[in-house]
Amino acid sequence: QFHDILPGSSIAWVHREAERTYAAVAGELTGIVERAQRALAGGGAGEVVFNAAPHARAGVPAGGARPAGPAGGGCAVEAAPGGGYVLSNGLLRVTVDARGLVVSVVESASGREAVAPGAAANLLQLHPDFPNMWDAWDVDRFYRNTVTDLTEAEEVTVAVDRPDTVAVRVTRSFGFSRAVQTVTLAAGSGRLDLDTEVDWHETEKFLKLAFPLDVHTDRYAAETQFGHLHRPTHTNTSWEAAKFEACNHRFVHLEEPGWGVALVTASTYGHDVTRTVRAEDRGTTTTVRASLLRAPRFPDPRTDQGVHRFRHGLVPGAGVGDAVREGYRVNLPERRVPGHAAVEPLVTVDEDAVVVSAVKLADDGSGDVVVRLYESRGGRAEALLTTDLGGSGEVAVCDLLERPLAGAPDGAVRVEDGGVRLRLRPFELLTLRFARPAGGV
Repeated sequence: QFHDILPGSSIAWVHREAERTYAAVAGELTGIVERAQRALAGGGAGEVVFNAAPHARAGVPAGGARPAGPAGGGCAVEAAPGGGYVLSNGLLRVTVDARGLVVSVVESASGREAVAPGAAANLLQLHPDFPNMWDAWDVDRFYRNTVTDLTEAEEVTVAVDRPDTVAVRVTRSFGFSRAVQTVTLAAGSGRLDLDTEVDWHETEKFLKLAFPLDVHTDRYAAETQFGHLHRPTHTNTSWEAAKFEACNHRFVHLEEPGWGVALVTASTYGHDVTRTVRAEDRGTTTTVRASLLRAPRFPDPRTDQGVHRFRHGLVPGAGVGDAVREGYRVNLPERRVPGHAAVEPLVTVDEDAVVVSAVKLADDGSGDVVVRLYESRGGRAEALLTTDLGGSGEVAVCDLLERPLAGAPDGAVRVEDGGVRLRLRPFELLTLRFARPAGGV
C-alpha cells in the first residue's frame, strides 16, 4: 500500500490495478495457508479448528488447533412486542426493533444496558460532503450540520435460527444505493457481530455507522500498532475540537469506572466520538460513529462506487483487555479444515496482556526463529514464554530488524527451566531471536 491507495484518493486506473494485485496475493496466500493446515490436520472424516488469534478461544489455544467439538447452544430469537426481534444467548440480550435498528443490548451478568435511552445503534447516517478543497483528501467539520438517519427498512427478517447462532437481516434502500445489515449473536460469545454490505452509488456523500452508548467518560482508547492511545470525548479546547475525525486499528474502547464498551472492527478505521447530556435523566450519551464510505468527484468521479463489506462487533462490559482480545478475534476468525489431529502452538505465553504478534523465520536465512510480542493493555506485565522450537536454547534480544541488541534491562528477559521469563513495561515491544541447530527448519 502506498499513499493514495490507502485512503482511496487515487484515480480509477490505480484502484483497478491495486484490486487485481490484492486478489492475486490473497489467492496465493490462502492457498499456502490451506495446504499447510490440511497437512497439519492429518486428514480424515472429522474437522479441525485452527485459531490464529493470540488468545485462546472455545478451547483452542492461541496459534494452535483442536478437533472440532459439538456446536454450542443456548441461542434464541423471538418476536419483540411492537415488531422486530429479541436475540439472546445467555450472555447478551439484544432487541432489534421493527425498523431493523438495535435499540437494546443488555449484558446479562451486570444487567447493564449499553445503548443510550431512546437511541438506536447500528444506525446508518448519511451526510452531504463538500469539503472546501481537495475532495478525496479532506473532511471538513461542517459536514455534520446536515444528517439523514437511514431508518426506513424494506425488510427485517430472521436470517439464522440455530441453537449455536441467531441472526436478523435488515435491507434498506437510500438514494441510488442499497444496504444489507446482519445482526448476529453466537453461542458463548459476549460480542454482538454487525455485518454491513453496501452497494454504493452516491455522489458527494459521507456514510457513517452510529453507536450511541450509555457511558460517561471524558476519554476513550483507540488502538494503534502495539498498543493504544487516549483521545478526549469533549471539545474544551481548539485542539480537541480539531479531532472531529480520528483513526483506530482494531478497536475503540470507552469505560466509566467499573464498566465499559468496545467497538471492534475488521474493516475501515476512521471514526468520531462525541458526547451529550440527556435532558430527560441528565445522563451522558457517548456516541461512536464508524466512517464507512465517501463519494468525492475529484480526482476520480467514481470513487468507492460498487459493493463494500464491513464487519464490526459491539462488546458490552468490556475492559481494555477484552477489547484487545475481541479486536484480534474479529480480524482473525477461526478456520476449519477436514482432519483429526490436534496442533500444538510453537509459542505460548501464560499472560493474556502479553500478545504474540509474530512467529517467523529470521530474514537472514539462518534458520533462527524470531518471536515478536508486546504488552497490550498499558500496564506492567510478567509472563513465561515457552516454545516447541528445539534448538540450542540460546535467546537474543533484537531490534525490529532482527539485529541483536547490546543488552536488555536487568531481569527483563531471563532464561529459566521451562521457558523464558519476561518482564515488560507498558506497551513495551520485544523481539526475541531463538537459535536453531544447523539444518533446522
